[in-house]
Amino acid sequence: MNNDDTERQIREILKINYTIAVVGLSDKAYRDSYRVAEYMRDQGYRIIPVNPQLKTVLGETAYPDLLSIPGKVDIVNVFRRSEEVPSIVDEALKIKPNAVWLQLGIISNVAAEKCRAAGISIIMDKCIKVEHCRLLPEEAYYD
Repeated sequence: MNNDDTERQIREILKINYTIAVVGLSDKAYRDSYRVAEYMRDQGYRIIPVNPQLKTVLGETAYPDLLSIPGKVDIVNVFRRSEEVPSIVDEALKIKPNAVWLQLGIISNVAAEKCRAAGISIIMDKCIKVEHCRLLPEEAYYD
């Protein structure tokens, strides 16, 4: 897939998917996961925290895992180490999101193969906030 195809795919994912489960979302405002999720929430996306250590984050109920989330998840956004991703993707495939998004520095070829085999889009090693600002600047709201 060339860069234009990737950009087109990312733009489409961001334009038609509005419920994002954030795996590894921290309740600490200085952490990247918190800042990214807060930004996406402020852009109109619904954020669903996935962290077994927390009860709420950003005013939303936190769930211990993806399988505990009631309702449809459009994007599974992962803030966990690359070696943890294949098992997270196994869980994600059971809830059938439209896309799995691995944040900057997170790459898993095994997870990518699993997603593609299941017909689920996967984005790796990119920040969803950065891509939203870059590819949808006309829709971005900055505080």
